[in-house]
Amino acid sequence: MEKVLILDFGGQYNQLIARRVRECHVYCEVRPYTMALAEIKAFDPVGIIFTGGPDSVYAKDSYHPAQGIFELGIPILGICYGCQLLAHHLGGEVTAAQDDSAREYGKTATVFDNSTPLFADLPETGVTWMSHGDYMARVPDGFRLVAHSANCPNVAICDEKKGFYGVQFHPEVAHTENGSAMIRNFLYRVCGAKGEWTMESYKERTIAEIRKKIGTGSVLLALSGGVDSSVCAALLAEAVGQQLTCVFVDHGMMRKNEGDEVEAAFSKWNIHLIRVNAKELFLGNLAGVTEPEEKRKIIGEAFIRVFEKEGQRIGHVDYLAQGTIYPDVIESGKGDAAVIKSHHNVGGLPDYVDFKEIVEPLHNLFKDEVRELGRDLGLPSYLVDRQPFPGPGLGIRVIGEITEEKLDMLREADAIFREEVEKAGLSHTMSQYFAALTNMRSVGVMGDGRTYDYAVALRSVTTEDFMTAEWTRIPYELLDKVSTRIVNEVPHVNRVLYDVTGKPPATVEFE
Repeated sequence: MEKVLILDFGGQYNQLIARRVRECHVYCEVRPYTMALAEIKAFDPVGIIFTGGPDSVYAKDSYHPAQGIFELGIPILGICYGCQLLAHHLGGEVTAAQDDSAREYGKTATVFDNSTPLFADLPETGVTWMSHGDYMARVPDGFRLVAHSANCPNVAICDEKKGFYGVQFHPEVAHTENGSAMIRNFLYRVCGAKGEWTMESYKERTIAEIRKKIGTGSVLLALSGGVDSSVCAALLAEAVGQQLTCVFVDHGMMRKNEGDEVEAAFSKWNIHLIRVNAKELFLGNLAGVTEPEEKRKIIGEAFIRVFEKEGQRIGHVDYLAQGTIYPDVIESGKGDAAVIKSHHNVGGLPDYVDFKEIVEPLHNLFKDEVRELGRDLGLPSYLVDRQPFPGPGLGIRVIGEITEEKLDMLREADAIFREEVEKAGLSHTMSQYFAALTNMRSVGVMGDGRTYDYAVALRSVTTEDFMTAEWTRIPYELLDKVSTRIVNEVPHVNRVLYDVTGKPPATVEFE
């Protein structure tokens, strides 16, 4: 299968590049910039993309690719910092911008030379998203300028004979007009890609890999009923059938009626399904805990201990399977990356796990790819298209200490919000929406009497890949209806707030 290698130099949009490449039906992997030349050769990519990064290429401790990478004869696209790497290593000169006019940030009007393959069949003018303070004072010999802006004559450069292209802007972000088409041009016109990456091919290859890895062994999977674990279960069932046992841990932090719905939904599937009612264990372990990371790690460890116990009851279990997906891995931190938050199926695992190995067949997929795979596996839409729900459940939507009373309050408020959104026919416009119970109490007036009760926060975002997200512009009339119902129907709630923060700077979940 044809592959593109994305070398990560620490930029904030690196995973978006991967997403855009895969949207063009070309498989890619993000690897650290330290990848050795021998490894790059073994990977055998049809093209290489250098990502952006926070450093200056001329700085003493800046990041650089393996020596010899430019002699491999493989097309290279450098984005922002990656563009400056091309210039720096191939005989050009990169310096700090001498005045503010040479620095560019945000949306920038740009003019393109359509004679180069990178911009072929695209408009001659458009808006690009800039974010650079350094400047290419001199481009390398053999390169020509193929895009410019009012302040920058060398917005894009290329050496078409060698297949080297560099852009100072970020084509991967939505703010750049025709950015995805530029990436597609690089893949198809420069690298000669054919577009072999499909969920059908991924399914067949992954099933074969699972069968080879598992052999005659047994597999235990945590089944929450969410999109990720459901697709993981279907994929494993296709691969190893009766060797798979799914354990649904009801930790007491599910949404309203969700435990029964999950059990009912999977009762017709040809899998071993065990439901464990572990509410008392989880809430006991979480008593008095308020710090979000501690909550996640406690929940993660409790999950594993329950699985170990069930595994012992089942008998010999060789592998623990998890529905970990790409954003989980990214946010939990990898290499030099910062840990944004630990996911119960990534960073929250205890050091000791009583299984031979962990299997994560979805760990390279984005959420929309997981949904597509689920459809390809024949899962019903009510599972594939359901709202994302974190493994720790409502435990990270109750801010502060978790109690059964708070969980009951949140369940009712969340059910009202979801019900009214569906009634309004707006659920398809929201990527994820839910209610959270804050730990803030405030004075209110109900029935001519003073109250001192909790505030519920509503959250809704729209996103392509959950790496970045915008808050949803919900109609005021709907917010008013939801607020009125929650305050009147949910005990001990006297205030409803709506979160209008994007990601970044916030995350989708509150904790």
